[in-house]
Amino acid sequence: MLTQVHAATGTRLDAFFKAQGVAVVGASDDITKIGGRPVQLLRKYGYAGAIYPINPKGGTIQGLQAYASVLDTPTAPDLAILAVPAQAALQAVRDCADRGVRGVIVLSSGFAEAGPEGAALQAEMVRVARSHGMRLLGPNCLGTVNVVDRLVGSFSIALEQSLPPAGQVGIVSQSGNIGSFTMRNMAERGMGVSRFIATGNEADVDVADGIAALAQDADTRIILCCMETCRHAGRLVEALDMARANNKPVIVLKIGATEQGQAAAASHTGALTGSDAVFDAVFRRYGVLRVRSFEDLLNVGHAAVLLGTGRLPATDAVTLVAASGGFGIMMADAMVEAGMTLPQLTDSTKALIREAVPTAGTNNPVDASAQMSARPDILLKMLTALQEDANGSTLVLLLALSLYNPRLRGTYMEALASIRASHPERLMVLISQGPPDAVAEINALGIPVFPSIPAAATGLAGLVQLGRLATLPATPAYGGPVDGVDAAVFRNEFHAKRALAAAGISVPREEVVASADEAVRSARTTGYPVVLKIASEDIAHKTEIGGVALDLHDDAAVLEAYERIMANAKKHAPHARLDGVLVAPMVRGGVELIAGVSRDPVFGPVVMVGFGGIYAEVLKDVAVQVAPVSEDEAVRMIRSLKMFPLLDGARGRAKADVAAAARTVAQLSEFACRHARDVAEIDMNPILVKPEGEGVLVLDALMVPTAAGHANSH
Repeated sequence: MLTQVHAATGTRLDAFFKAQGVAVVGASDDITKIGGRPVQLLRKYGYAGAIYPINPKGGTIQGLQAYASVLDTPTAPDLAILAVPAQAALQAVRDCADRGVRGVIVLSSGFAEAGPEGAALQAEMVRVARSHGMRLLGPNCLGTVNVVDRLVGSFSIALEQSLPPAGQVGIVSQSGNIGSFTMRNMAERGMGVSRFIATGNEADVDVADGIAALAQDADTRIILCCMETCRHAGRLVEALDMARANNKPVIVLKIGATEQGQAAAASHTGALTGSDAVFDAVFRRYGVLRVRSFEDLLNVGHAAVLLGTGRLPATDAVTLVAASGGFGIMMADAMVEAGMTLPQLTDSTKALIREAVPTAGTNNPVDASAQMSARPDILLKMLTALQEDANGSTLVLLLALSLYNPRLRGTYMEALASIRASHPERLMVLISQGPPDAVAEINALGIPVFPSIPAAATGLAGLVQLGRLATLPATPAYGGPVDGVDAAVFRNEFHAKRALAAAGISVPREEVVASADEAVRSARTTGYPVVLKIASEDIAHKTEIGGVALDLHDDAAVLEAYERIMANAKKHAPHARLDGVLVAPMVRGGVELIAGVSRDPVFGPVVMVGFGGIYAEVLKDVAVQVAPVSEDEAVRMIRSLKMFPLLDGARGRAKADVAAAARTVAQLSEFACRHARDVAEIDMNPILVKPEGEGVLVLDALMVPTAAGHANSH
């Protein structure tokens, strides 16, 4: 018997996909029942291994010898599919463990999603499975399908009429219905499926296991994932890193983006949902494409399979071609809004286009007029010129409804076949609607067809992101010690900044004083002008209680400000513990940023950077990433801000020291990882970013303890 431990991510899942024998516990002659359908589907689609229906009545089921228990089968099956009531499932799992079954799919519901009693039953099933080294999928799941080997461990109605064609698309879904809907729709588009796995309650096998298994599967080239939430951040990022290392693009439809959707996801799956912006950041880090609609999942997934990793776009440049100037403008608007660029064509390319179509407009987008479809040789000459243009962009050709016209369809098919033969390495996509067989014929040439202009724009932007997978930098990881912090860091900004300074972050020279006379002495030492601020662990927002005085130029101003600040603090926060008043230099110039750390419930410490004031609060001009971040990654975060031009010399401003700001963000992220046990939140606001080469200064800072850190501080 093995120790009860969680299996390494993606391991021992071959029992679900390569089983040499399958037992169906709760098997039925009635193929409309959950227990009847797996037996029927295994037989219908020609699974080559042994099928053991399990039913206490024995006899025969669907023409096969039935057994009263899995303990009675002639040989131990690799896989058992459980279609019994929740109360009977635990004993079935025990029997499977004793029989040496390697994987169990629990289709039944009534477990953690049903309340505490079901959760306890689920936990005991997992304990039994893990203690025997057996993987458990579900409960409350739709199971697995290995299309290549016709191994069906599911009761999905998507399989009722036909099995999808075998192909290279692997599907991982927490929701069984969404996953099977994806599988059926990919099949209807002519795309073959390799593996399907729906994880349900994820008592043991989770979505990370599914991604990792498909990342290592020789039959799978691209992974489509339908995700509601994440139960274990470390396992998810390990799986995504595995997919990246094996050059297996991952496209994720992550649902639960709104507060209402997140609440629904939590109640549906029994897991805590992390911040949607943090999921975006994690996906971006690992080269995962997140799509926002089911249509985009299908469109981009379909295109990625057609192109393969070798023909994904290397740049965001597109050349647009339509027979109508109006359509060209619509295409240009959509492409630019999606982040694509429209390079100009060379003079020689323009001349070749005019030779082919004298009436064509030769800017990008190209207005080729109706003449482009007059003869195949005319269209081929124009397309050849565009494919050989030096800008190396993706060619996007809009056909509107032309494929419905037999004559035009013939013209386009002949020209497209010729251009693919002469320029097999170049990327071309079409925007068109037409008969399914016409679209399939174009797809067979390796040319993706998008049904609309918006779909093409978002789809191409997604393909560009997938194309950058191989060029992603190494993912930063924190492997250093996890240290405690002095409880004083939670008392006031002075101590918080001292701790940050010890981590290499630049802060002003300043002092906390306990009298007006000490304030004057400190101000003289610091040098006028100075700033005075109340120092108290109980007053987080100092300006709101009149606890800040700026730009003080002499002793008298300091004396008056000290007395006023202390009086305001006692009046507006009578129970606050007061450490005194902070005296700091008055610093001017530069651009103000904010940076901070918060604790995401799924991914842990998350670092944020943005512009201060209304830019962060109203415009939400911030970038986030899971800590730690490298300096290069911090630069990318800063450059992604809408207001970045203010740092980059807009309207004659001096360029700010972006490198120093990025270094500060990276240092903050490492500090957060080192002290994750004690520090829940850090706020550095403002950070004054000086002109290039002059560095930054953190002018204010706040640290909030974790529950453990708070306990340690008192």
